[in-house]
Amino acid sequence: MSIAVKICGINSPPAADAALRAGADFGGLNFFAPSPRAISVESGSQLAARMRGRVKLAAVVVDADDSLLARIAAEIRPDYFQLHGKESVARAAEIRARHGIALIKALPVSEPDDLDAASAYDNVVEMFLFDAPAANATRPGGHGVAFDWKMLSGRRFNRPWFLAGGLNPGNVARAIAASGTAMVDVSSGVESAPGVKSETLIADFIAAARQRAVA
Repeated sequence: MSIAVKICGINSPPAADAALRAGADFGGLNFFAPSPRAISVESGSQLAARMRGRVKLAAVVVDADDSLLARIAAEIRPDYFQLHGKESVARAAEIRARHGIALIKALPVSEPDDLDAASAYDNVVEMFLFDAPAANATRPGGHGVAFDWKMLSGRRFNRPWFLAGGLNPGNVARAIAASGTAMVDVSSGVESAPGVKSETLIADFIAAARQRAVA
């Protein structure tokens, strides 16, 4: 099984270059101001240009207004908007129709029934991202908190999906085995400090995920 890897919260040229060298499939740029990984649209434009054509670009937003989405669409030209807030199905459909950009919808998971929420978005989004619930009220993700990956084992969804939340080089192989995922997303798990990506951890994470794929 081939494992696709998304390095999220890329906020500097060295981080972008490290993800590219290590062979990431997706790169995430965070536009949610309270996050320690947040960047401006101007910085995001430069990073997007650096990575374009080598990874799929996801612009991470949280209940963003139309003005911010329009700026990101025009200046970043992402392959995906990653909706990481409480965006409803109707709001997701509106964003998709307005900007013509594919969507990844992040959904928090604390118990098996939470996974049922995905089906409502089937006709609107291209992918799901299953993450741990928010550890505090200010940020919905990027806390390095995991949930029970086994809840995903054997579940079938109508869209591809990422496993996220608490992943790092030391546990990603176990997470893949427990959940059966074909795609993983990491942010804080490849950082030396909040918002500071580590080239070594990025390389180690991708190598561990890929080694699991051929094990």
